[in-house]
Formats: sequence, structure tokens, C-alpha cells
Amino acid sequence: MPDLKAAMKAKDKPALRTIRAIKAQILLVQTDGTDTELNAESEIKLIQRMAKQRQDSLDIFVKEGREDLAVTEREELEVLKRYLPEQLDEAAITKIVSDVIAQTGASGMKDMGKVMGMASKELAGKADGKTISGVVKALLT
Repeated sequence: MPDLKAAMKAKDKPALRTIRAIKAQILLVQTDGTDTELNAESEIKLIQRMAKQRQDSLDIFVKEGREDLAVTEREELEVLKRYLPEQLDEAAITKIVSDVIAQTGASGMKDMGKVMGMASKELAGKADGKTISGVVKALLT
């Protein structure tokens, strides 16, 4: 990993800590006994999961006034975002979800599961599930 070596040379502690965490997660998946092969898509999902964990922790620390812990989570979240694809803005997500609704012929909240399934596949890696869900709910109501 050239980024790991660069972080070591630059003495960039947040990047070093985060890249090591990514490497550890990848090694865990490779050696968990399920013979799972990691491809680019599954690596992105892994990093997204790590980013979501950091974001959840950050929200909790900010709510409880623990800025000392929130700083660490913020730093790691920024490093993780470097390894994720560009996230779409809400307007682009709304357009894609509208297209999915038109394709499926969804007419109300009863069709939310069908729309979420297709929209999540189409927006995989480009938007988080919470944002997609909010847009789908807004368009179906």
C-alpha cells in the first residue's frame, strides 16, 4: 500500500491509523474462513461500512459533548472518504430515484421496498442508504 508508506513518511497519524484499520478489515475478511474473494465493489462496501461506523460514533460524541473523541472520528472519516467514490448530491439522487419510480410504476408507500431495492443497486457506492430512503419517501408520498 503506497498510501500507508506515504502516511508513515509524512507522520500523518490520522491517515496512518485509518489506513491500518482498512488493511486490518481487509485481512479479517480474507482470513475469516469463508474463502471470500474481495473485489473492488466489496472493498467499497467495506470502507462504506467503516465510514458509517465513524459517522455514527461522531454523532454520538458530538451529542454528548465529547469533542476530544469527536476529533479522532472526524479525522478518520475524512481519510476514509478519500477511498470512496464521489457521492452524488440530492438533486442527482432525486433524478435517479424518479427514473426508478417511473420504471417500476410505483404509486405509493406500499411500493417503497421495490423502489429502494432498485435505487440502492443503481446508486451503490454513490449515496448512502439513509439519503436514498429519504428521497424515496419524499417522492412516494
